[in-house]
Amino acid sequence: MHWSMNTLPLPQYVELGVHSLSGILWTVLLLFLWHCYRIGSDLPIPGHTHAGKLKSSSRRSMIPRSGSCFGTKCNARSKLSRSDLFISMETGKDGEHGQAYLAPVLSHALFPAQASAEGKKLYAALQKYAKRYSWVGMGRIHKGLREQVRQNDLSTIQKPHLFFLPDVPSVPFFPRDAHRHDIEVLEANYCAILAEFQAVYQRGMDSKSGWTFVGPKGQAVFPMYNAGICVPGNCRSCPCTYRTLLSLRTFINSNSLGSAGFWLLGPGATLGSSYGPTNTRLRCHLLQIPPLCELVVGGEPQCWSEGHCLLVDDSFLHTISHKSGPRVILSVDLWHPNVAAAERQALDFMFSP
Repeated sequence: MHWSMNTLPLPQYVELGVHSLSGILWTVLLLFLWHCYRIGSDLPIPGHTHAGKLKSSSRRSMIPRSGSCFGTKCNARSKLSRSDLFISMETGKDGEHGQAYLAPVLSHALFPAQASAEGKKLYAALQKYAKRYSWVGMGRIHKGLREQVRQNDLSTIQKPHLFFLPDVPSVPFFPRDAHRHDIEVLEANYCAILAEFQAVYQRGMDSKSGWTFVGPKGQAVFPMYNAGICVPGNCRSCPCTYRTLLSLRTFINSNSLGSAGFWLLGPGATLGSSYGPTNTRLRCHLLQIPPLCELVVGGEPQCWSEGHCLLVDDSFLHTISHKSGPRVILSVDLWHPNVAAAERQALDFMFSP
């Protein structure tokens, strides 16, 4: 049976209210449809540019096509697949506060021609990573790669020669709070780590025993992780140290920027002024340090304390000198606390061993 409003014995003012409510609902529906239409019409269309949408200081997105486009008339051969797009990232000049946040665009912009072969390789790796995952959070890495050439030409106290991540707060020495958990784990296992080193040291220092001689005379390394690659034989010789490394939250063990092992510097030997490869890591030092041994980083002298960790940013200019017995440290590379998780994942991909 069909029911209608006319069959209901409603007063006249109720009927007027029902019709008014129906009219309001229709009005809201029409406004919503009009809003959706406007939103859809404002979306950018490839090959078209809306006047006033782009600032003159920013670079416009361009899509390379096999054909040519004039206005809205394009060659039929200009159909592109997704893999044909050249993805890069652009930005204008820094804002008033010296910060520029990059966003992915489609552009013809090329990597600086004067960049080194290693820089171009890293840039290609970043593009491959972004294509596979996302550009989200890659702004600082992209900016650092493009400015690495200029960074190498500067005469500064901090100059990593491989990769510099911009906008990262840096000081020569970091407080313990930067990596409190990892420092407490290392210091808690200090006695076991020292005992394993003494056992390895007494066994003899030669290549067959796992030692590697580097740098000046009297400097030797017993690596457990070398450029992100585990050294199985040395790890078996120091099982407690190996388990301690694996329990660290910020240990860099998945890319070539990270290493860990025992470093020995003979009596009277010195390490001249040098820079580390990147500012995305901190070096943690632990073990036996003889008296009259000094580390100078970024012009700031610092002395070790036996059994306690020291966090150093080795991307600063640093030197080591001592005049007493051999200096022995367990050196562990940890992530810089201001490197985000997405950036760490991208750097693992770019610097994969």
